Amino acid sequence: MVTVSHVVKKIINSKPLLQESLIEGIVNFSHLAQKIHPRVESELGEEIKLSAVIMALRRHAQTLQQKTYIQIPFQMRPEIIMKTNICDICIVKTPSALDKIKKIHDIIEYEKGETLNVIQGDYEITIVASQKYLTRIQHFLKGEKTLNRETDLVSLTLNLSREFSYTPGVLSSFTRKLAWENINILENISTMTELIFIISEKDAMRAYTALHELITDQESSQ
Repeated sequence: MVTVSHVVKKIINSKPLLQESLIEGIVNFSHLAQKIHPRVESELGEEIKLSAVIMALRRHAQTLQQKTYIQIPFQMRPEIIMKTNICDICIVKTPSALDKIKKIHDIIEYEKGETLNVIQGDYEITIVASQKYLTRIQHFLKGEKTLNRETDLVSLTLNLSREFSYTPGVLSSFTRKLAWENINILENISTMTELIFIISEKDAMRAYTALHELITDQESSQ
């Protein structure tokens, strides 16, 4: 049997911004109920009290908040490591490309903190590196098909404990926070204890602030 709660849930879940607003607790339930009230009545085919819609919204908001709040069983170091002047190159994956990437590893000055991340998909390879090496990397990749190239990027690295890899919902909590700030994530790279976001330089400070707020909120909830 379809109920008011079912219809309200369907409406909210079809609108990501409304869903996010309920999670963040910034929605006026009465005003929102008035907005969706006609649709609820239309889908149920009967008159529904506004109070019933309000109640359904409150209950759904509580459910969403409980699902998205994660008792993270690990500690996050308070610092966020930011590296500027990052480039991102995506090429078609071929045997020759794999051989050429070996040469790229040899030119990176890791001891100076320079960046190189190579992500292999089934059909593509993405190379994230310090932008100072862009010309040399392109030289090594001559003859390979480049699908995309981005420059003036920033990497933001979070250092976590080993439990990060085994805790459901952790990654989504970070990506949701950045999405709420309208920050596009160009690449997401993770290891056992590191989570790295590659974003545009223009979004760097907003992203840093958003992630710092998330860490602070997590620390205060412990």
